[in-house]
Amino acid sequence: MSATSPDIVILGLSLSSAWGNGHATTYRALIAGLHKLGCKVLFLERNVPWYADHRDLPDPEFCELRFYDSLEELASRYDRHIREANAVIVGSYLPDGVAVLDHVLATARGTTAFYDIDTPVTLAKLARGDEEFLERRQIPSLDIYFSFAGGKNLDRLEREFGARRALPLYCSVQAERYQPTGEEHRWDLGYIGTYSSDRQPGLERLLLEPARRLPDRRFLVAGPQYPDIAWPSNVERIEHLSPTLHAPCYSRQRFTLNLTRVDMIRAGWSPSVRLFEAGACRTPVISDVWQGIEELFPDGEAILLARSSDDVVRMLTETAEEERNAIAGAAQARVLREHTGEKRAEQLLRFLKTSSKTEALAATYQT
Repeated sequence: MSATSPDIVILGLSLSSAWGNGHATTYRALIAGLHKLGCKVLFLERNVPWYADHRDLPDPEFCELRFYDSLEELASRYDRHIREANAVIVGSYLPDGVAVLDHVLATARGTTAFYDIDTPVTLAKLARGDEEFLERRQIPSLDIYFSFAGGKNLDRLEREFGARRALPLYCSVQAERYQPTGEEHRWDLGYIGTYSSDRQPGLERLLLEPARRLPDRRFLVAGPQYPDIAWPSNVERIEHLSPTLHAPCYSRQRFTLNLTRVDMIRAGWSPSVRLFEAGACRTPVISDVWQGIEELFPDGEAILLARSSDDVVRMLTETAEEERNAIAGAAQARVLREHTGEKRAEQLLRFLKTSSKTEALAATYQT
């Protein structure tokens, strides 16, 4: 590797824009953590208009960010970096992802990895023959398959899909950016998330129906791409919330709601980045239920799990302030101990150092 080459090259959906996706904040936390550990990262992002029009981080201080318009431009401008990096990581839902991954596998000399920030969705798509951004044939060629979902998903990736090594790499949070702001509460319950048809029944059950039953309470739904919905009068809407406003928004909620996509509920062990963001901001979470969540946040101790509208109404009306604060504090302690970007970066480097192709990385970073 030359002196000017990055230690790690990441090709991901987006780093520059958090509009309509949860990938950007996940990459930001991880790469900022790698930067703190002294690792040099080049992030390559496909230049697409929907993110170009909503860039909230066009020039990050923790890595080099570059854009490309086509696979041909990617090859002509960045093949040397891909070839000489200690590790090259291709992310899920990447435009022309199959072709990009084939090119990386043919070009890179260091460790090659796939970072799936959508593992249960990916597995469901592959099971029905949908190979939109990853083909089944590519999985055994990767040195490492990083998955944001753990548990049985990892066994399935190795046993059914032939992954050499499937390793957990959960989302994480930039703790310095997600902290309590001390603002007064404005909403009793809020939800931050892009519209998804398979999450909408959960939003109806766990927020909109409680809002109708509690007309004297205030609620929030923040996120883009929602269709025309008859929102209850006590539900405030914010079309898009920049990540710079996440911490103040969480701090103004007495509780925040976590909702999970259907494929992820079925797969289990799939924590959303919102869980870690809210926890870092010391905002207690009411969440839907899926296998593995209590391993991260024990019910009644660091989170409240709700299965019905009745559960949410009871939590909002009967949870004492002392209990609410205790749950928030327990969640914050767990997040800061286990789920910061720096902690995740340490995990990533430990995993990479076990690859025979990353001796230089192993010699440089002692995590």
